[in-house]
Amino acid sequence: MTAQNEILDAIRRHHLQAVDLPTLDGGWITYDDPHKQFAKALEAVKGRCFRANDLADVNGQIEKLPEYADSQQICSVIPGVGRSNVDLNAIDDPHDLDNVDLAVVPGQLAVAENGAVWVTDAGLKHRAILFVSRQLVLVVPAGELVNNMHEAYERIADAAQSSFLPVSERRPGFGVFISGPSKTGDIEQIMVIGAHGPRSLTVFLVDSLK
Repeated sequence: MTAQNEILDAIRRHHLQAVDLPTLDGGWITYDDPHKQFAKALEAVKGRCFRANDLADVNGQIEKLPEYADSQQICSVIPGVGRSNVDLNAIDDPHDLDNVDLAVVPGQLAVAENGAVWVTDAGLKHRAILFVSRQLVLVVPAGELVNNMHEAYERIADAAQSSFLPVSERRPGFGVFISGPSKTGDIEQIMVIGAHGPRSLTVFLVDSLK
């Protein structure tokens, strides 16, 4: 008998006691001040969070960002926010977005637990803009801030179920949770920010989208 067979036989003889799966209706973490927790969690992963009253307030605050002032090519898909000079809908090849310095994109909801923002491709001709722009700004309704990932997935599911669209079209073609700028620690265990995506992430939690 080979060593491999001996190992496999030993595994087969070792029976673990069956354990019931945990339920998913437990009491998940909540926060007295979700906005404060979201900002804290986002800062921990090198992002930034600002509160804004409305889109005009976002526009005023974004102009004060150093990254915005230094950007030449700006793509904003939110009308009235940012001096956009890159029309995403006029670009056919997403490779042509590699010179975008800053992108302003809406986020659907935010999670206080980990500082993540749920972003879909709804209204985005090229989802690549989320990853190829040098700086990324996400604008999220403050009312769409949830405590934890369980609440986030429930809200995503509820939004799909309440849609009047056919079942096959209820969910966006693409969705992703984004938390902080891109980073890696694979190189000599040294954290490098902006290694393979945006060098910065700024999130605006907006009280009113008017």
